[in-house]
Amino acid sequence: MNLFRLLQKRAAAGRPVRVGLIGAGKFGSMFLSQVPTTPGLEVAAIADLSPDRARAACRGVGWDEARIASVRITDDAMGMIASADVEVVVEATGHAPAGIAHARKAIREGRHIVMVNVEADVLAGPLLAREAEAAGVVYSLAYGDQPALICEMIDWARSCGFPVIAAGKGTKYMPEYHASTPDTVWAHYGLTPEQARLGGMNPQMFNSFLDGTKSGIEMAAVANASGLTPPPDGLAFPPVGTHEMASMLRPGNAGVLHHAGQVEVISSVHRDGSQVTNDLRWGVYVVFEAPNEYAARCFQEYGVVTDPTGRVTALYRPFHLIGLELNVSVLSAALRGEPTGAPTGFRGDVVSTAKRDLRAGEMLDGEGGACVWGKLMAAADSLRVGGLPIGLANRVTLIRDVTKGQPVTWDDVRIDPSDEAYTYRRAMEAAFPAA
Repeated sequence: MNLFRLLQKRAAAGRPVRVGLIGAGKFGSMFLSQVPTTPGLEVAAIADLSPDRARAACRGVGWDEARIASVRITDDAMGMIASADVEVVVEATGHAPAGIAHARKAIREGRHIVMVNVEADVLAGPLLAREAEAAGVVYSLAYGDQPALICEMIDWARSCGFPVIAAGKGTKYMPEYHASTPDTVWAHYGLTPEQARLGGMNPQMFNSFLDGTKSGIEMAAVANASGLTPPPDGLAFPPVGTHEMASMLRPGNAGVLHHAGQVEVISSVHRDGSQVTNDLRWGVYVVFEAPNEYAARCFQEYGVVTDPTGRVTALYRPFHLIGLELNVSVLSAALRGEPTGAPTGFRGDVVSTAKRDLRAGEMLDGEGGACVWGKLMAAADSLRVGGLPIGLANRVTLIRDVTKGQPVTWDDVRIDPSDEAYTYRRAMEAAFPAA
C-alpha cells in the first residue's frame, strides 16, 4: 500500500497529516493510542461533549501532559471542523443525526471525513459520499471496523478476478437476543450489572451489539459500499466455522445462503448454545469462486481448502483491531485521496423492529434500547413498507400500536418534518432509487 512511505515524505517535508477527532470514546481512544508512534500523523484538535473526559481519555492511552497541552480540546465540533489546520475529520460519536451534520460541515469546509459512525453512514451515507466527491474530498468508512475490512477483502477478490459469493463477519447470536434490553443485557454477556459498571460499560451500546442491530448496520454498510445485497428475510446468522465456510456459505440446496453475492453474519454458537468449532466471532470473511477449471486446479495445487466441487473457497481474518487500525483510513484519505470503502448506492437499510408489543404513546429509545432492534432489509423492501430507519428511532413517539416482530414505519410515529437528519434521509432516498 505504501502508506507509510508516503507518510514519511510528508513528515520529512514538515507537513504532518493533521486530524480533528470528534468523540473520545472507545474507538477514538484506540486511535489516539497509536498517534505517538506514527511519525507524521498529528491530532490538531479533539471535540467531545466533555473536554475533561477527552483529556482523561488521552491520559488513559498514555499521552504525556505536553502532548495533551499541544492539542486543542473543545466541545465545539463545528468550530473544530472549520479550523484551517484540520485536514481529516474523524467522526466517532456513534450518533447518527450528529454524524450527518458533522460530515456535511466537513465536506463544506473541504475536509476529508472518516466515518467511524456507521449509524450515520447507513442512514444517509450514499448522499454524503456523493456530496464529498463533488466537493473533491474523501468520504470513507473506518478501517479497523468490520465494514471497511470486509470491503477490502471483497475488493481483493474482485481485483484478482474471483466472483464473490458472500462476505460478512462473525458474531455470537441466539434468536432470543433480539428481545434483549439494557436491563437484561449483562446476563447474556455473563456479567453482573456491578461488573459492567466498574468496567465503564454502557448497557445500551453493548445491547446494540447483542440484539442484532449492529450486525444489521454493518452489513447494510457493506452492501451499500460493495454492491453485494442483503438476504430478503434479513440476516440468518447461520452457525458456521471457518473450516466449513466454503461448503456452507453457498446458495440453494448446497448451502445456507439465499443467493450468490450476499452479505451474511455467521454465528459462533449453535442454536442449542454449544460452541461452533473454529468460530469466527471476532473476524471477517469473503467466499469466492474459481472462474475456470485452471484456477480450480491451482487451488488444489497450492493447498487451498475448498468445497467438494473444488471451486469455492474462503479467505478470512480472525480478528479486527477497531481504532488501532484507523490510521489506514486517515492516511489513505490524506495521502492517496482514496476511501477505505464508501457507499456507491442504496442497497441495504436497517429498519426499526418491535422487540415486544408496542403501544401508541410510547417513546422509542433508539438503537440498543428496550423498544426496537434494527433488522437488515433490502432497501427496496424498506421503502415499500415505509420502514423507520433505526438511526431515527430515538425519542420519537408512537401514534399507533406495533406488534412484536413487525417493522415500525414512518406512519407509526410522530416525527418533526423539519428535523435536519430526517430531511437529509428523505433527500437520500430520492437521490438513490433503491437497488
